[in-house]
Amino acid sequence: MTAPNELTIAVHPSTASIPKDQWNALASNGRTKPDNPFLEHDFFLALEESGCATAQTGWQPQHILLSRGGTPVGLMPLFLKSHSMGEYVFDHAWADAIERAGGHYYPKLQSSVPFTPATAPKLLTRDCSLETRTTLLGAAETLADRLGASSVHATFVPAEEETIAREADWLIRHDTQFHWTNHGFATFDDFLETLQSRKRKALRRERREALIDGLDVDWVTGSDLTEAHWDAFYAFYMDTGGRKWGRPYLNREFFSRISEAMADRIVLILARDGADYIAGALNFIGSDTLFGRNWGCLRDVPFLHFELCYYQAIDFAIAHGLKRVEAGAQGEHKLSRGYAPVVTRSIHHIVHPGLRRAVADYLVDERRAIDHQNIVLSEHTPFRRA
Repeated sequence: MTAPNELTIAVHPSTASIPKDQWNALASNGRTKPDNPFLEHDFFLALEESGCATAQTGWQPQHILLSRGGTPVGLMPLFLKSHSMGEYVFDHAWADAIERAGGHYYPKLQSSVPFTPATAPKLLTRDCSLETRTTLLGAAETLADRLGASSVHATFVPAEEETIAREADWLIRHDTQFHWTNHGFATFDDFLETLQSRKRKALRRERREALIDGLDVDWVTGSDLTEAHWDAFYAFYMDTGGRKWGRPYLNREFFSRISEAMADRIVLILARDGADYIAGALNFIGSDTLFGRNWGCLRDVPFLHFELCYYQAIDFAIAHGLKRVEAGAQGEHKLSRGYAPVVTRSIHHIVHPGLRRAVADYLVDERRAIDHQNIVLSEHTPFRRA
């Protein structure tokens, strides 16, 4: 029998081995559903049970569950990895450095939402306890030692978790994404009025030309989503993924599973030519944020990517009272379309002292460069000057 205040740590080899209500309560600070859809039990379960994030694909679940007196109080989604693909925070140079020196970088431990470059907490608790979150970091370090892993990484973490990790002597890394902010706009035209005249005209021209051939745009969400919609989108996804990455990370089964489990948190924005869909963008709906994820097309139409991924996303956010649109990783081309630079954060525990020193020195220079870059980018936003 567990003592009332006894702290226990368990490592779970699958999301399925953790009850859904326990996972979601920890991912939502005691509520029934997380603000961020990517933290839902159903999302992780779909990734694993579809075969996208498994030991066979180099993503072996090692989720840390922390309990006190038998009651779950903390969770750190974690994977043992044999490569660095699908993370969007690039550490290949670190791996090369230690391999050239005769060491081994893999396996490593990775706390992230696989294939999803969206900021979300990784130290999940019912009550935002600093002690619990610090204990989770320590448990990950201990697990790395036990498994012979070179390092532990948590990517796309919020600023508060960066602070906690810094206090625990983890290394800090910054990068840049581009997000759109809703300043209480009632319409897309209200947003356009905040832009410089030249930029405003350019956006209107792009929107007009994207649909000049008579294309229609559908927002499909909730119970309206069908397997036919997913068949169409998967063809778009495979075309884009095959050209950009060589092998797309997600399979067809994954999309069916998330549609069945969390359709109310999904919107497909699809371009239709008559009865036929020719392009589409997949978005997930959070409590106050629209998250753009994947896009693809079967016909090259000028500006259609911008229309579906950026402008329609803004339209949807305004219509549904959402505060932000996060349009995914990288992309300075988003800047001229009203998306502003924001800092993204990751935290890193590296076991090998020599590699840790080298990476720490590198990250000081990299953060300085990122800070300077964001200052420059902020000076080139399309918004009217006060």
